[in-house]
Amino acid sequence: MLYLDPGHGGTDPGAQGNGLNEKDLTLDIALKLRTFLLNQYEGIEIKMSRTTDRTKSLDARTNEANSWGADYYLAIHINSGGGQGYEDYIYSGLSDSSTTARDQDIIHAEVMKLNSLQDRGQKKANFHVLRESAMPALLTENGFIDSSHDAALMKQSSWRQNVAQGHANGIASAFNLKRKTSDPGTGTLYKVIAGSFQSRQNADDRVTYLASKGIDSFMDTVTISGQTWYRVQAGAYSNRENAENRVDELKQAGITDAFIIAE
Repeated sequence: MLYLDPGHGGTDPGAQGNGLNEKDLTLDIALKLRTFLLNQYEGIEIKMSRTTDRTKSLDARTNEANSWGADYYLAIHINSGGGQGYEDYIYSGLSDSSTTARDQDIIHAEVMKLNSLQDRGQKKANFHVLRESAMPALLTENGFIDSSHDAALMKQSSWRQNVAQGHANGIASAFNLKRKTSDPGTGTLYKVIAGSFQSRQNADDRVTYLASKGIDSFMDTVTISGQTWYRVQAGAYSNRENAENRVDELKQAGITDAFIIAE
């Protein structure tokens, strides 16, 4: 049970710079992360502090996570203040040998593999969400919005996708999540592809468009006859009917080239 908290929102934009708002970036990364975890792993439940651009107090976030009984609290943020790179935080009252610190080690390493950012290290702080959450908690600061280098990455959907995948890989590794394979009854997994492109930019644009329609998706690459294709996946199901329902949903959103792959 993961409580996923995209920082800021609504009347609180968070950090701002280079034409970007922290609240928009954290929400996009968190939604992508939720999609990765639900599509790729078994047995994970996720509650988000917000799934839209709305205002929510810090107390409301931690109270909700505590009352839900979350096993882990993950807060997604973007930094500012004249630096550059990635860092993450656990509560300052914890020892380096704590379980929370061990999980931080694992998640930090996985995020750094994919985010193309300078490594600013693993840190501790007395932040509200780390202090008031009743479960192990981590807050990640994914680049500096006022750094031209970091902000150029933030503007790319593919970068935000990579950051989300890095977090997903870290969560999966820290908590030994079982990767989804196929339905034991049929041995088949039905993947819904919302477009397949030779241009990565076109795939990024499709992911962005689907997000604007409230449809979670991510980009995957596949090589066919030596040619790289960028596929936009919008779900994976063990039941073909569920996959077909997803295709119908995509068609209603204007995606006429959606199809199903059975694996």
